[in-house]
This record gives sequence, structure tokens and C-alpha cells, in this order.
Amino acid sequence: MTLNDPEVVRRDYASESRLLDRRSIYETSEGPSTLDVLWDRIAEAAPERVLEVGPGPGELSERMATELGAEVVAIDVSERMVELCRARGVDARLGDVQALAFEDASFDLVVAAWVLFHPEDLDRALSEIARVLRPSGRLIAATNSELHLIELWELLGIERIRYSFGAENGERSLREHFASVTTHVVEGAVSFADTAVARNYVASSILYGHLADRVPEVTEPLRARRMNAVFVARKAA
Repeated sequence: MTLNDPEVVRRDYASESRLLDRRSIYETSEGPSTLDVLWDRIAEAAPERVLEVGPGPGELSERMATELGAEVVAIDVSERMVELCRARGVDARLGDVQALAFEDASFDLVVAAWVLFHPEDLDRALSEIARVLRPSGRLIAATNSELHLIELWELLGIERIRYSFGAENGERSLREHFASVTTHVVEGAVSFADTAVARNYVASSILYGHLADRVPEVTEPLRARRMNAVFVARKAA
């Protein structure tokens, strides 16, 4: 099982419940917010027309439209996520980042928040993103480090999570398609209050949900590091 297996992705995002369970742990987050760093990079781009790939329930797409006055289109392979986005008033469509149904140079910004480790063919996805961007357009992408929440995963004997597009290898992949890439590493911590919270988080994970019952008893809050990266990739002028 891998994060870029189409069937795994389809099954996990058929409903929003597991995604929301994964997100819930960040309510205890300490340190700089990766979402804030992501938003600041988006806002400073002052986009007029934005494509968000893999928008989930659509909070970010809605915010870009409302606060920035941008024309936003969102695409997702999940019918449920498209439905949730549309309920927020977002122009959301079924679509695959590996085959974007848009003309060349259609957008001045593409946003991909924790999604580029899902395409089966990352190179094709990045090529498509670059194609639909206007000259000097930007891709802003967020992802995790292999060491993200490592203290939790070590309890299960997992040394690190391998990502096809992660903090460690994302810049290298982006430089194959973009003229410049800037990387912003964001670090902090989250706390798992007790065994039930830790097991619930593992149960919601895409790769290791079947290991939830193996999480040992946690006698005090488990503090785990939070390590993400936000990339800003610019297309040549």
C-alpha cells in the first residue's frame, strides 16, 4: 500500500471522516502554523485566477475567493470532496492533476496542500501544473517531512514515512519543471493526550490504520514533532 496508489486514494477520500480525524490532532499544535505560512505565501502572490488541486472540503478555496477576491477553481478525484466544496460556493469539478482539463497558461497560481504525494505519476502531475500556469506563475505546495510525528510512529516500529513528494525530496522534483523554487520548513509539535487519542489518529491514517490497536498504553501525553514544508515554485517568465 502506498500514498500514490489510486485505489487507496479513492477509498480514503470517499468520505471526509478520516481526513477530519487526521486534522483534529493539530488543535493541540505548538509553534508556527504551517497553514499560516501557506496562506502568507498565497496572499503575497495576489492571485487573480487560482487552481486548487485536491482541495478536500474546500476551506482554503473558499478563503482565497472570499478574502483575496480571486477566481478559484478546485479539482478533486473524490466526488464527495467536490460536493463539499460546492456547498461552500466553490467552483469545484471532478478532475485529475495528472490530466488537467484546462488550456495552457490558464492560471497565475496553483495551490496543492498536502496532495502531491498522491498522484501515481508525480512528474506528469508537475508537468501539467506547469503547463496551465501563466509565465511567471507560481505553484505553492505544502507537504510533510519523513520525520513528521515520528515519535508516534516509532511506537509502532516505523522509522519514518516515505513520501514521493515530501519535505526532503520535493524541491528536487519541482526544479525539473520550474525556473526557481523556495522552500520554507515549518517545525513545531503536537500532543496526543492519551492512548485513545493516539490510537484514533493512527486508525485514521492512510497507510497504517490497521495498526491502531498496536499503539501501546500512553501513560502521559505524547509530544511528537511537527515538521512540514511549504514550497513556492515559479514558472519562467
